Amino acid sequence: MNIEELRTYCLSKKGVTEGFPFGPDTLVFKVGEKIFLLTGLDSNPLSFNVKCDPEWAIELREQHPHSVLPGYHMNKKHWNTIRVNGELHRQQLEKMVDHSYELVFNSLPKSVKDIL
Repeated sequence: MNIEELRTYCLSKKGVTEGFPFGPDTLVFKVGEKIFLLTGLDSNPLSFNVKCDPEWAIELREQHPHSVLPGYHMNKKHWNTIRVNGELHRQQLEKMVDHSYELVFNSLPKSVKDIL
């Protein structure tokens, strides 16, 4: 997965917007004005931060210590940094993006969900 594939995948989800609220080097994806994924445009290999259930976050970090790390500059209990270094296959990466999106979407007020 590269940055364009990640971007396309994120934008395919209902109600997703993208922007650069932290400057021109950090691409942020939101649903209902809440962040579910962010990535640095200059990271090599590609890496991105996603929200994660705390128990699953620990499990993923233990299973993939070279690819799943505590969220860089984020709440380490609820966010993981994912390195796209070849250890995880696309389906696993997409599952983490989906999980983050669903956590954030499900936390939105019903009135916002209905609009989306």
